[in-house]
Amino acid sequence: MASFFQDGTVVPQQRVVEGVAFPAVLVPSAPVAGDGELDEFLAAVRAERESRLEPLVRTAGALLLRGFPVRTAADFDRAVDAFGYEELPYVGGAAPRTNVVGRVFTANESPPDQKIPFHHEMAQVPTFPSELFFFCEVEPKSGGETPIVLSHYVYKRMKEKFPEFVEKLEKDGLIYTRVLGEGDDPSSPIGRGWQSTFLTKDKAIAEERASKLGMKLEWTEDGVKTIMGPIPAVKWDKNRGRKIWFNSMVAAYTGWKDARNDPVKAVTFGDGSPLPEDVIEECGKILEEECVAIPWHQGDVLLIDNWAVLHSRWSFEPPRRVLASLCK
Repeated sequence: MASFFQDGTVVPQQRVVEGVAFPAVLVPSAPVAGDGELDEFLAAVRAERESRLEPLVRTAGALLLRGFPVRTAADFDRAVDAFGYEELPYVGGAAPRTNVVGRVFTANESPPDQKIPFHHEMAQVPTFPSELFFFCEVEPKSGGETPIVLSHYVYKRMKEKFPEFVEKLEKDGLIYTRVLGEGDDPSSPIGRGWQSTFLTKDKAIAEERASKLGMKLEWTEDGVKTIMGPIPAVKWDKNRGRKIWFNSMVAAYTGWKDARNDPVKAVTFGDGSPLPEDVIEECGKILEEECVAIPWHQGDVLLIDNWAVLHSRWSFEPPRRVLASLCK
């Protein structure tokens, strides 16, 4: 039986890393038209998920689906559901987000002039998604790419360049500290308030949910300081048999800045000692050098294996509407 999908023509930004095209790109194998086009696509996802789609994600780390009939948030919700992954509640995350429909949320709502640094989704807490979906409902006027980079390759380059730093990082891990207000602050890339972070207005329930994450809370007059860690900054990807640079170190050190937070204090070694600024700067350069940033097209669906790939967001000129869904 012929496949509904075919390998996409190489997009200019795509890279070959260790012999593998990154990200993988699939397009329709034949023109898709008619009233039942979305249903046809969803049926193909269900039929070829295990045989075609998931093996590509395992090999490449990310898969871009381009040219398929996914046009609205509701279409995207159905597409994510067709993959069959269980939804992960967004508990403990920092980004301001709004539920749109079903299991679909806005991506980080911070202002368009702000760049969001590279990170693994929710790497600062022990319960994080295994897969992330992004969907472009409205493509940006300019900019607004979601750059991606292979985590194991970042680890490899950092280990070669800063072996002593990486050794200490693997031994001690990281501590993340963030000060939250009560409500969300959409002017900040980490502006999610404590009520949204813990999905409750009850401080006792927030304490309970924080405790399950291994997170300490220190309440203030108008908010709370959250202290997470020590938590590993390098993990073992058992599916691929390799170490990965699984942390939000650069993101926290360079981007966790707003009226409440000083980024230099936001992340430290697990023993409480400060991180060296020059190494953080060099790590940021490596992330930028190795990343792939494909301009969004309306209707694009990007599936990322959160174990394999870090992502970020470049600044943009509105309009832009990119939606997200997190999966266990």
